Amino acid sequence: MNHARISFLCLSVFLCLSCSTPAKKNDAESVTSPIKDKSGQQLPTFSGDSAWHYAESQTLFGPRTPNSSAQKACKKYLVTTLKQFGVKVIEQAFTVKGWDGKDLHGTNIIASLYPEKKERILLCAHWDSRPWADQDPNPANHKKPLLGANDGASGVAVLMEIARIMGKKGLSQAPSVGIDLVLFDVEDYGTPTWFDGVKDESSWCLGSQHWSKEASKNGYKARYGILLDMVGDQKPAFYWESFSFESAPTVVTKVWSVASSLGYSTLFIPREGGSITDDHLPIQQLAGIPCIDIIDFDPARPTGFPVSWHTLSDTMDNLDPGTLKAVGETLVKVAYSE
Repeated sequence: MNHARISFLCLSVFLCLSCSTPAKKNDAESVTSPIKDKSGQQLPTFSGDSAWHYAESQTLFGPRTPNSSAQKACKKYLVTTLKQFGVKVIEQAFTVKGWDGKDLHGTNIIASLYPEKKERILLCAHWDSRPWADQDPNPANHKKPLLGANDGASGVAVLMEIARIMGKKGLSQAPSVGIDLVLFDVEDYGTPTWFDGVKDESSWCLGSQHWSKEASKNGYKARYGILLDMVGDQKPAFYWESFSFESAPTVVTKVWSVASSLGYSTLFIPREGGSITDDHLPIQQLAGIPCIDIIDFDPARPTGFPVSWHTLSDTMDNLDPGTLKAVGETLVKVAYSE
């Protein structure tokens, strides 16, 4: 993830796809109780273990940086897997200029559940990883690419599990709205800290900028959007992100209320934490869709973000299936509450 600017506020933040076993697992995944909609009907069951494996499968390709072989291989994996779930998939290819003048070839992956439904909600995350570990405590690592297990893969993993349990091949009851899952590419290519020139915020979120312009041009509408970024850490803190609260306060309070009703109030903290440059901003500003950001950011931390943020330690051993489950269950219940 991609945060060129952080402004703090006063007084406040599948089933197995490999044979390996998650290294960490908290009580939230161990205690399984079905979630229900407002009528009492059981909703699709979100598996944190399954989501964990979707994250692992992405990292096994290596750093998914623009123009790399890992990027191409991971794109094929994501598209193929989503199609297997019985959802409509569109590959939105684009080329943009990076802060360094390079031509960056990316693909936004758009998966539509229940495309026949006019009323829609948007769930999104970025699937690329940062080319530079410029926050690593060892300066020798600052120009090395990172795996992005939490920063990128975790949000995508939650959406992949949602596609699995809510796609045509896994669903018995559809929600009243359609759902568009968008996986943004080239989010994390923003100007590195070691660059001596101007740090341009517009160098971040290039894939979502492209998607948002195209969405506006094509007349795409959604009731609201929810962005996931860094949602798999063992000790997350999901505060209200300030731009989210300005754009869609009712969506923010709804999501945090649902999380609390599911027992996740220690993770979803109903207070403002900070203003963060992320993919929700182009969606708000260019597509005109109110969009919120569920992101691990605690203003009490040195950078606000998890210790692994933009470092070589952003690896799978930091991801917790229980955290992934908490986020995924919340989104499922939100979708069925429409």
